[in-house]
Amino acid sequence: MELRHLRYFLTVAEEGSFTKAAERLLIAQPPLSRQIRDLEEELDATLFDRKNHGVTLTEAGVRFRQYASQIVALSDRSVEDIRDMSEGLQGILYLATVEARAPKILSEWIAGFAREYPRVEYNLWNGNTDDVIHRIHSGLCEIAVITAPYDEESLEGIEVYREPWVVMMPKGHPLALSKGESVELKELAPFDLLIPSRVSRLKEIEDWFEPLGVTPKIICRLAHMQNAIELTRQGVGIAIFPGAVADYLSDDIVVKKIVHPDVYATYVCVRDKERKLSMVAEKFWEECVSGAGM
Repeated sequence: MELRHLRYFLTVAEEGSFTKAAERLLIAQPPLSRQIRDLEEELDATLFDRKNHGVTLTEAGVRFRQYASQIVALSDRSVEDIRDMSEGLQGILYLATVEARAPKILSEWIAGFAREYPRVEYNLWNGNTDDVIHRIHSGLCEIAVITAPYDEESLEGIEVYREPWVVMMPKGHPLALSKGESVELKELAPFDLLIPSRVSRLKEIEDWFEPLGVTPKIICRLAHMQNAIELTRQGVGIAIFPGAVADYLSDDIVVKKIVHPDVYATYVCVRDKERKLSMVAEKFWEECVSGAGM
């Protein structure tokens, strides 16, 4: 199996057609089909369901696509890293971030770094904390901003920001109509709640309510903040998210800080302890991250 086989496979998977993939790769369609058949024979598995109108990935193809994507990404990164050594600081910096405050934190770092190193390019991915951590361990990104908690055994982390957890609710909600800019945790108990989807987040929020002898009424767990905003707007429930969500809202949604107890979201910039950073990433960590700790 050669790297070109993986690139061919990924292109066919993206295009859903051997003909379109061949056009994109600037090769004839019969040789491309033959290369994919050779790959399937080597793997002893069928990667595509072939139909008259195109192709779709089989279950084995979906699994293989994950590995092929990682291998190709790591290969590209290795070439960029070696080129950096001989030509100065350039190449692509692979970063990832969660939502809420993290994009602002990372964008400020990138803006300053870009002024000093204009030849560097950026590949920025966004997802929930568990997905971002998976990309770090898979080598698909080098540095990421996530929310705590995280595995301190495998990740090196620097805390870079802290903000309160808040609830957001439609303007006409009873809690929105009450006075003050905060809401006590016990006041949330009767209402349907929308919370972030991260596994550890459910346990964290349940722990907030435990001293009250209350089990929170969680009806939906969401990976993305925009989904929480829209569901809140439709009156499906009230959402618990980090305070930065207020920056993305219009007047039809009210935000209040959660108190008694006061609860906070902590943002952490992380890297894999077992992986050596590229020259670009090492410089970014040294100049942007190390001095940003709380």
